[in-house]
Amino acid sequence: MKARESAAARAAIMLGHDDLVHASAESATINAPDVSDGDRDGITMVMNALARLRDAERELAEASREAMALSVPEMKALRHLVVATRAGEPVTPKMLAQHLQMSAASMTKLLNRLERGGHVVRALHPDDRRALRIDVTPRTEALIRRVVGRQQARRFYAAEKLTADQREVVTAFLDDMTSAMTADHETWATQQQPGQHSERTAEE
Repeated sequence: MKARESAAARAAIMLGHDDLVHASAESATINAPDVSDGDRDGITMVMNALARLRDAERELAEASREAMALSVPEMKALRHLVVATRAGEPVTPKMLAQHLQMSAASMTKLLNRLERGGHVVRALHPDDRRALRIDVTPRTEALIRRVVGRQQARRFYAAEKLTADQREVVTAFLDDMTSAMTADHETWATQQQPGQHSERTAEE
């Protein structure tokens, strides 16, 4: 039994987060003959820590979204609008639809819901009177800034506990992991399946 559990833990190194919890000896193989058992166990510990971090961030984001009674696309839209507002960049419905990969019709429905909820207003674009821009209401902007600020503060304080050398090691590891996990490296991520639509709907 312990042998099977050990093999499952090692297999988890090569799997994604969803498979990590349910990895089994038959579900994956690792072609790394030069890696010792001790190193494999250590690598598995790192992978499990990353999975816990992803879970914690996902749960925190979900709790924030539910507290504001928003859908996932609505929260993504508002966060993008807040960032754009801070940068002084007006956002049109078309620009937001492209950012969220949504159709014009779905974007209109999403904006209607956000406007009814008092989260956004539509106004004339400052540079193009034929176009509309989307503005986040002051109340919603302040709320999102507080939520994002608290999340960033928690990350900051965790990083503050590290020494300068430790931060360099962690940064290099995370950069390497980001590069290795980029979807562009996977052929399936760049190939659209027959009948698959690239645009998302507002009801997601």
